[in-house]
Amino acid sequence: MAQKERLDAIRDILQSSPFVSLSDLEKRFPTVTSMTLRRDIDKLEARGELIKVRGGARSMKFLTSSAEDNFGKRLYEATGEKSKIADAAAEMTAEGASIFIDSGTTALRLASAMPDIRATVTTTGPHVAIELAKKQRTIVNLVGGMINRENLSVSGMQAMKFIDGINIDTAFVVPSGFSVECGFSCGNYSECELKKYVISKARRVIMLMNSGKLGKNLPYTFCKPDEISTLITDSALPDEVEKFIKMSGAQIIYAK
Repeated sequence: MAQKERLDAIRDILQSSPFVSLSDLEKRFPTVTSMTLRRDIDKLEARGELIKVRGGARSMKFLTSSAEDNFGKRLYEATGEKSKIADAAAEMTAEGASIFIDSGTTALRLASAMPDIRATVTTTGPHVAIELAKKQRTIVNLVGGMINRENLSVSGMQAMKFIDGINIDTAFVVPSGFSVECGFSCGNYSECELKKYVISKARRVIMLMNSGKLGKNLPYTFCKPDEISTLITDSALPDEVEKFIKMSGAQIIYAK
């Protein structure tokens, strides 16, 4: 079967189903190798038509059907980079942990990639919570508060009070920008204050940042590299930036 026919068939499956497994595709295309099918999934992900997850792919249609326009637009940007970062981050989740997952499109990909483990996950992202709720063993807490329409995140005093009542083993945080001068930043003051508070409470902070955010300074800095444990990014950082982050004591993981 030609690749175009396979890609069309995979698209059709994901128009009616939120997930297709690699094993299902192997049964549907018995003469095609698993490696070829994985390349098909990679190709469709690069086009923004699905999200690759462990064991298969999730439908973009079901993930974005109720999203705001800006959020939905960003979901199609840097898809391969965000998926690599999410896969690397998912390996750092653990059974029995209290986990915080930020809002945003990279966080949504982490929610998809995260294994179905017995853990408690708190998030400020409604779409992240919906994706996590598909798992059977994971307890999901959605923080209450005011919705930021730009990135569909929850913040404000109600959200701060909720965070005050929980302990956090690992926090996965997503910045909107980073520079050596300003650190990790975002564009909303309430969101900035919430991120600061989460970071102050977490035993371990893992920053998820694709290379497109490097060199961007947004109005509000919520932390510096010496406040995080690990930075996961998708491509090599400039030497001076890498040196600065490592001297701050943070580990850098280049997702592959």
